[in-house]
Amino acid sequence: MTTSKRLAERKIIKFQKNITKRGSVPEASVKKGKDYPVGPILLGFFVFVVVGSSLFQIIRTALHGGMA
Repeated sequence: MTTSKRLAERKIIKFQKNITKRGSVPEASVKKGKDYPVGPILLGFFVFVVVGSSLFQIIRTALHGGMA
């Protein structure tokens, strides 16, 4: 066999082994889904800003008689 054929055979064998391992991820590396992508303080601040601004808009609209 020439060098390129041997190299190709090794790559094919390595690829075939990799195919049989697909989908079998160890339990340690799988995310459980318990962590939030945003912290609770930041989430609370976001809710405060959204709710506060909507209340402010409602009050402003009520005081001005619906005119902007």
